[in-house]
Amino acid sequence: MKVPGPACPGTTVGDVSESVIRVTASVALAPTDLVWRVSRSGGPGGQHANTSDTRVEVSVDVRHCSGFNSRQRALVISRLGPVVRAVAADTRSQARNRELAQTRLVGRIAAALRVDPVRRPTRPSRGAKENRLQSKQRRSNVKKLRGRPVGDD
Repeated sequence: MKVPGPACPGTTVGDVSESVIRVTASVALAPTDLVWRVSRSGGPGGQHANTSDTRVEVSVDVRHCSGFNSRQRALVISRLGPVVRAVAADTRSQARNRELAQTRLVGRIAAALRVDPVRRPTRPSRGAKENRLQSKQRRSNVKKLRGRPVGDD
């Protein structure tokens, strides 16, 4: 069953809300960009689980979302694909599962947008080399002391 928008109007930002959903400082998703689907959760749970649509899936088509610039869009598509999805079926409450699914979606997109700094290879300092050699020498001495005492035959 597709649901066009959030079922919890009036909630705050960070929850399922009618306002923009802030992913990073420069990326915000409009609620109209999100596609919500609800279905029955699998697994045990008795009568409640068999009659309630509490599993929530939220997706966003990155290709058609206006919240990304071209560089960000290409980065997210290369890392996550053109459609990013998040699912939540953790709780018995559809509203709580909607919050969890939206939080997971925002987290996945934010992680995909994160660019790690370029690592410049460095050499160990003289002190680091000396410490390493001294610890190797100490270890060697400890192991030498474990042998049989000299003169015991």
